[in-house]
Amino acid sequence: MTMKTKIAIYPGTFDPVTYGHIDIIERASGIFDKIIVAVAHNESKKPLFSVKERVSMLKSSLKGMDNVVVDDFNGLVVEYARKVGAKVMIRGIRMISDFEYEFQMALTNRKFDEDIEAIFMMPHEKYSYISSKLVKEAASLGADVSEFIPKPVEAALRAKVSKKR
Repeated sequence: MTMKTKIAIYPGTFDPVTYGHIDIIERASGIFDKIIVAVAHNESKKPLFSVKERVSMLKSSLKGMDNVVVDDFNGLVVEYARKVGAKVMIRGIRMISDFEYEFQMALTNRKFDEDIEAIFMMPHEKYSYISSKLVKEAASLGADVSEFIPKPVEAALRAKVSKKR
C-alpha cells in the first residue's frame, strides 16, 4: 500500500509577503503534507520586488517550517500545480470583495484542470485588512509598517521605497 502525499500550492505575487500570508501558510502547513509557496512572475502587476527578491524574503520569513518550500513560476498556475503534483490550490480571502475575484478565478482554473481544487482560507482577523499594496503605500509615505511584515522584509521595503523618493 502506498501513501498519498497531500501537496498544496499557495500561489501569489507576495510583493511583499505579509503576516497575513504567513498566517495562512502556517495554518495550511498543519493540514497538508507539503505546501509549495509559488511566487508568480506576473509582470502585469508591476511588482516592486523582483521574483528573486520575493522568493528570498519568503524563504527567510518561513524558516523552520519543514513542510513548506518556496518556488517561482511563470504561466498558468494550474499547469504549475500539475507539474509539481499538487491537487489543491490555497487562496487567501480577506474581505467579501476578494471572494468575488477568487471565485471567478477558481471556476476558470477548474475549466483548465478540474482535478485541482481551490481551497479558500481566511487569515486571522488581526491580519484581515492587510494587503501588500497598502503596506507598500504606507511605507512609501514613511509609516511604520513593522506590525504587518517581518523585520527583514521591512528593511528591504524601506530600502526600496527610499530609492524611489
